[in-house]
Amino acid sequence: MITNAKRVVLAEDDVLLREGLAGLLERSSFEVVGQCGNPSELIELVREHRPDLVIVDIRMPPSQTSEGLDAARVIREELPETAIVVLSAHVQVEQATDLLATGERSGYLLKTRVTDVDEFIETVERIVRGASVVDPALVQALVAARRVEDQLDVLSPREREVLSLMAEGRSNVGIAHRLWITEGTVENHVHSILRKLRLPESDADQRRVLAVITFLDKR
Repeated sequence: MITNAKRVVLAEDDVLLREGLAGLLERSSFEVVGQCGNPSELIELVREHRPDLVIVDIRMPPSQTSEGLDAARVIREELPETAIVVLSAHVQVEQATDLLATGERSGYLLKTRVTDVDEFIETVERIVRGASVVDPALVQALVAARRVEDQLDVLSPREREVLSLMAEGRSNVGIAHRLWITEGTVENHVHSILRKLRLPESDADQRRVLAVITFLDKR
């Protein structure tokens, strides 16, 4: 057992993928305290172990539709401090928006993202620390499909870039590094985005989440 390791419960009905994820996490300073292949067992394991992180497939038995996401909602309601990452084989906009709306420590990742080990682990670590992360492939698909009458037309191209990176859960520092601009410039763009989207004055982090939900919902 690794001292101070983040404790994880995995729920994936594909045994090979589940075992692969478990091995990857164990080698990356996480402690896998439970594994299962169905949503009911997942909820039982989470209640028993109260892990720091839950990783769950969206589609699970018996119907292979949204059982994993439904279980994630139960976990978020009962244990709001638990980080949750849902995995999907396909881009599904409604499910990504639904998860992000639950607040911080949430992630929606495509299963193909797992093949990039370093990026996957770095993303999971950010989610555990409090980020809300949407898979970049989903963000790109939404940008490509943007309608002319989109509410986001009020944003400049650079502001859209910043909002896209916000959707990936990047901090202002992370966005600055990605776009090769100063952190102060990023802060100015974020303030402009929130103002243009007419988001209510409230906690700054919550306004960022609302901005991202607006970004995802306008497709």
